Amino acid sequence: MNQVDVRNWGRREFLTASGLALASAPAVGLAKSVEMPFANGVRPLVKFPQKREMILLTTRPPQLETPFEVFNQGLITPNDAFFVRYHLSGLPDAVDPARFRLKIGGHVGKLLELSLASLKRDFAVQEIVAVNQCSGNSRGFVEPRVGGGQLGNGAMGNARWRGVSLKALLDRAGVREGARQVTFNGLDNPPLDVIPDFVKALDLDHARDGEVMVAFQMNGQDLPYLNGYPLRLIVPGHYGTYWVKHLNEITVVDAQFDGYWMKTAYRIPDNDCNCLVPGQKLEKTRPIGRFNVRSFVTSHADGAKVAAGRPVELRGIAFAGGSNIARVLVSADGGQTWQEARLGEDLGRYSFREWRLGVDLQRGSHAIMVRAMTADGETQPLEQRWQPAGYMRNVVEKLKLEVA
Repeated sequence: MNQVDVRNWGRREFLTASGLALASAPAVGLAKSVEMPFANGVRPLVKFPQKREMILLTTRPPQLETPFEVFNQGLITPNDAFFVRYHLSGLPDAVDPARFRLKIGGHVGKLLELSLASLKRDFAVQEIVAVNQCSGNSRGFVEPRVGGGQLGNGAMGNARWRGVSLKALLDRAGVREGARQVTFNGLDNPPLDVIPDFVKALDLDHARDGEVMVAFQMNGQDLPYLNGYPLRLIVPGHYGTYWVKHLNEITVVDAQFDGYWMKTAYRIPDNDCNCLVPGQKLEKTRPIGRFNVRSFVTSHADGAKVAAGRPVELRGIAFAGGSNIARVLVSADGGQTWQEARLGEDLGRYSFREWRLGVDLQRGSHAIMVRAMTADGETQPLEQRWQPAGYMRNVVEKLKLEVA
């Protein structure tokens, strides 16, 4: 791939893409917008370089949500529709693949500086299909409302990632006795010195489990710039906060890493449900980790109208943080009765899994619900589990179909 130079994209193109040119227009009057199904839900639809029309949450840094209808078009989320989430606005303005180096250091036997060519040539290449999901996916639906980006259900995506096992890289560097964690940093930087750099950490055993990967390809192509070109960390089954983009520094440390994005941010209640009663005091917390089981109807939107007198095929996706999807149950009467759906192609325990069910519906309004269960017994809750950050929402989804 030639040098990725964001400066060549042009100021006008970026202004148009980011929606800044629309900033003075009333939200309800935008020529291209979508209304999310929660309060204050009008969002512009914008096109950034290498992306199709996406739902804009913020411009600096860029945050783009995938339109939900994309998830009905296949198990693999196209690169140009894959969601974008940044914390820091200091994105690298140019990346030269020939000069780029991945540095591996800290509590290791030897320091490494690896070129992209070396990664692809000198290490075994592996692939995994895995969902990347933002911790705050679906936060806009949380009641009572909480602070943070008011996202719909589109801050997730499923891709085929290709790269090098992190274990192989650490083994080449030689992890020294006493090592405890591994930290990860990227080329994006904070706009001010007082803002902490975005650095994440994994326990050493997790980092060396053979599945955590340094990826250079996504769905058979170089990573899109806004999804982390030239390298990003892949942490299957874990929320996207760990999937560091533009990865250029891996450091082994001999103590518990206490950086802001581990010690203070992305913390969840440390109890069995990772939840609180609204208003309850948050006392003990732990870093967010694996995501929980989820499922969605993708074939029909809430309020969709279907013709009476013929079977209706419901279709959707289910996924979890590492345990295979075992069953998907669907109700067409608001949870009074449930039917088991047929599961589709299995692309691995970290991937979306399709489900389908044909139902006969009488005229009138029908409340459709979908509930997934994993092989190790995890089941979606029927009631919302609330927490003050709005993370980890996985309550059973519900939508209405009108049959006429």
